[in-house]
Amino acid sequence: MTTVARDVLATIGSTPLVELRKLVPDGFARVAVKLESANPTGSMKDRMALAMIESAEADGRLLPGGEVIELTGGSTGTSLALVCAVKDHPLSIVTSDAVSVDKRNHMKALGARLTVVPSDGGRFTDALFQTMMTTTRRLVAERGAFWTNQFENADQVAGYYSLGEEIWHQTEGRIDAFVQVVGTSGSIRGAGTVLRTQRPDVEVIGVEPASSAVLSGRPSGAHTIEGIGIGRVPPLWDPKLANEIQCVTTEEAEYMARKAAREEGIFAGTSSGANLVAALRVAERLGEGGAVVTLIVDHGMKYLSTDLYK
Repeated sequence: MTTVARDVLATIGSTPLVELRKLVPDGFARVAVKLESANPTGSMKDRMALAMIESAEADGRLLPGGEVIELTGGSTGTSLALVCAVKDHPLSIVTSDAVSVDKRNHMKALGARLTVVPSDGGRFTDALFQTMMTTTRRLVAERGAFWTNQFENADQVAGYYSLGEEIWHQTEGRIDAFVQVVGTSGSIRGAGTVLRTQRPDVEVIGVEPASSAVLSGRPSGAHTIEGIGIGRVPPLWDPKLANEIQCVTTEEAEYMARKAAREEGIFAGTSSGANLVAALRVAERLGEGGAVVTLIVDHGMKYLSTDLYK
């Protein structure tokens, strides 16, 4: 008998794990990628959006039909728009013109109302983040809406526990290193915590933009890798979790994203390209016999209007 999902939210998670065949040179460790692009909106953020909304509904912070507000420089807005559409919550998103028009149109298609903050030439900076934060606080005060506050909301960390559990079972425990970009840090913390619980010596490697490497102790700066590198240490970041931080340039990330599309048929965005760059570095260090897992955090369709694929 065919199993029919109760709604689209029930299809979040249980994404495929795929081994790379052409990008990994001989003598490197095996590299597998978790295709989070297979989630309903094409992003891993579906997991955290569902967790934040359902937790708030359960404890009364978000009442039936209550409005939700969030600021986002990545795919969180689209994921929240999906969840709120299904659960009948009006959604207002504070975003920027630094975010691809594809993502912004996707949010609007799912019913979100957008406030777009202008950027400095399409670049992500700490100043832009602060302006978006100030705008969000003003809207929350004016409307009395529920602010999911992804950068400080620990519910989203729990939303990524399933990601770590899936990776552990899909690899049958044969994983030496987990590599993930850092935005809010919820995904690396959630999945990394589960993997470390199963095997304490699993390496967890964070990835950040080379031009805004604050986790590495450098000054914040501008970059164009959407969804990561907010220009300051994220409140949810746990420095004890990561064995090391890899810094990747925008040019390296874009090149690798295009290469993955052409050679592996894996169509992804710039942050996923950064993951692949860092994962290959780790695979070279571990050598033959090792196993590295990283994430394809979202789908390349979100970037068709950007310089990445235009």
